[in-house]
Amino acid sequence: MLRRNSSEINTGSMADIAFLLLIFFLVTTTMEVDSGILRKIQQKPETQEKTIIKEKNILDVVINSKNELLVENKTININNLKQIAINFIDNGAGLDKNKLPCDWCNGFKNPNSSDHPSKAFITIQTNSNTNYGVYIKVLNELVAANTYLRNKLSKKKYRVSYNQLLDRFKIDKSKSLINKIENIKSKYPLLIADIENTN
Repeated sequence: MLRRNSSEINTGSMADIAFLLLIFFLVTTTMEVDSGILRKIQQKPETQEKTIIKEKNILDVVINSKNELLVENKTININNLKQIAINFIDNGAGLDKNKLPCDWCNGFKNPNSSDHPSKAFITIQTNSNTNYGVYIKVLNELVAANTYLRNKLSKKKYRVSYNQLLDRFKIDKSKSLINKIENIKSKYPLLIADIENTN
């Protein structure tokens, strides 16, 4: 009587191969990581200097418990915030700390608004019941205002936007490019601060 040999496939090494493939794909795959908000919470310095800032050089932005937006105690629509911030930062009605005028500003030169972009502080005050999404939208509009002014000045001076300079910087870290970026940043510094709710 003939015996039929059952032909079995040896699968003992299949688990090893699957494991090696898994390791290979884990090592070679790149993953997109959300960078989050490019803003760091400042630590309190050990020695605090008292800085005197004129009231007209501060733009108060308040988000109340009902998520309403108030600028200088007037309720506004969030869609108008960017233009209000641009007008405030770019006002150019006075001199900087070195007694120099803002010869690149195109603002209304309102004597009741900010003197110079280097003195134009924007404060954001929130309530404990403020929605975080609303806060992010407000912050985004204020940063967009600053970026708009930087792009405009960079196009005027270097014929490319500030954002394009930053994109080039990822490839080219030359001294001249760094100087251009720092020059634009110094003309329109981002002076946004969160203040504690005193209510």
